[in-house]
Amino acid sequence: MFDGNVRTLQRVASKVQRVLVVDPNPATARLLAEHLRPLGAVQMFAAPSAEKGYAMARATDPQLIFLEHAQQGVDGLAFARKIRRSDLPCREAPIIMCTAEATAETIFGARDSGVHEFMRKPFTIKDLERRLEAVTLKPRDWIEAVAYVGPDRRRFNSADYKGPRKRKADAAGTPAARLSQALRIVKSAATALDSDPAQARRALAAQAVELKRVGEAVKDPRLVQAAEALGTFMGSDLAGPAGRAELVKRIDALMGFMSDEGGRAA
Repeated sequence: MFDGNVRTLQRVASKVQRVLVVDPNPATARLLAEHLRPLGAVQMFAAPSAEKGYAMARATDPQLIFLEHAQQGVDGLAFARKIRRSDLPCREAPIIMCTAEATAETIFGARDSGVHEFMRKPFTIKDLERRLEAVTLKPRDWIEAVAYVGPDRRRFNSADYKGPRKRKADAAGTPAARLSQALRIVKSAATALDSDPAQARRALAAQAVELKRVGEAVKDPRLVQAAEALGTFMGSDLAGPAGRAELVKRIDALMGFMSDEGGRAA
């Protein structure tokens, strides 16, 4: 496994000590357990349905989840979205969808539900190695928005991508791009405070952290101050319905950094 590279094997093993398999076919869990044997004492947990899988995720806090797409008792897309929007400690754990249903619709659906990687059945040990390396050794930025929660979709199924990164993805890490994305998420979260309050507030708290980092990177004390004000408020007891007016005020202060095109204001 991993071409006998002991160091790589150890690095991967440290991140997959608890693995959950949500699949009605027990053969999938057995095959994965066999393939993962070289990683050492991996704890494998298997669930035949989404309902039992969610309960097991709460009880075991898996570091990695393998998920079927759509078989009896398992709606993989709904399960992934539920995990991502939950309060579980494993909500950011890598999810690898394994299914024989490898249509474009299924693959893009997996990406948009917050899945890290997609693997077709039947899969080989090399297929598994590539996915494990991708989710453990090549971490992706986490997107905490309202319409989407999960890893950065621009690198979906990065285990299969061998060409140069696209220019749009290259620019994604620049302060200007990060500012634009964070402000768009803040704006979206503000409109979802009534329809999806829990995720809207979680998104606002995450973007407050990101905007402070951007402000520090570009040495803009006004942006840092506005981001800190939102972050402090989101972490206070006033962040509930009673503090709605104050929350809107702090969001508005950040919106001043957004141009008509969604980028930096002049």
